[in-house]
Amino acid sequence: MEVSPQILTAKIMHKRLFPKVHGFAYALYYLALPLPATKLPSRLLSFHPKDVGFRDGTDPSIWARTILKDYGLDKAVQHIVLITMPRVLGYVFNPVSFYLCLDIQKSLIATICEVHNTFGEQHTYVCAHKNHSELSPDMWLEATKVFHVSPFLPRNGQYRFRFDLRDDTLGIWINYYDDSGKKQLITFLAGSFSPLTSKTLRLAFWSHPLVTLRAITLIHWQALKLVWKRIRHVPKPLQIVEKVTATRDLTKM
Repeated sequence: MEVSPQILTAKIMHKRLFPKVHGFAYALYYLALPLPATKLPSRLLSFHPKDVGFRDGTDPSIWARTILKDYGLDKAVQHIVLITMPRVLGYVFNPVSFYLCLDIQKSLIATICEVHNTFGEQHTYVCAHKNHSELSPDMWLEATKVFHVSPFLPRNGQYRFRFDLRDDTLGIWINYYDDSGKKQLITFLAGSFSPLTSKTLRLAFWSHPLVTLRAITLIHWQALKLVWKRIRHVPKPLQIVEKVTATRDLTKM
């Protein structure tokens, strides 16, 4: 991919497979910012380092590099591109931000998934092969679910991740399997990159107005639909102390 500030215009799809089928899809956009991050050329949209990473105002590259070092990936990663939603008129909620970690050939060798829930909590999944090879589109990675996100899914089971990064497109699959190994939730993000300029930012803003407010509104609207379908509510457990989870390799699926 091009390591320069870009916009990722994307479509998100979620589908629950049981106990009752429930799905939705919507369009949105993300910022794709090489780290350290640069200031946005827009008054309508903004990026604040305090919204991600350490969430203390430091550039998220410091946070990401700290995690990469813990997993022996820091020397192999030459570029980090943050995929995150902007603040729109001062408001942001990011269910998940992705840190695309590229080697010197600009191949994707790791992805850091920074997950936020609606309770203000954060957990991180580090997706990388054991041998630090490229994350090819046909390979899956698995991690134990240890973070409470949806109040309609238990905090157990497994996530399976897959990534497909091309020159100007990105695909991300994150599927959830319950404790018995049965696939229960499918999620998919697919989008294309374009240069980040004042013009493209204005186009994104007016094409998807108030996108961050829309995201949090849709989360609660879909939750109401699940209540109407009488899907069992799962009480929120205490968050575990460990804040980072690494994946393990899976064979082709």
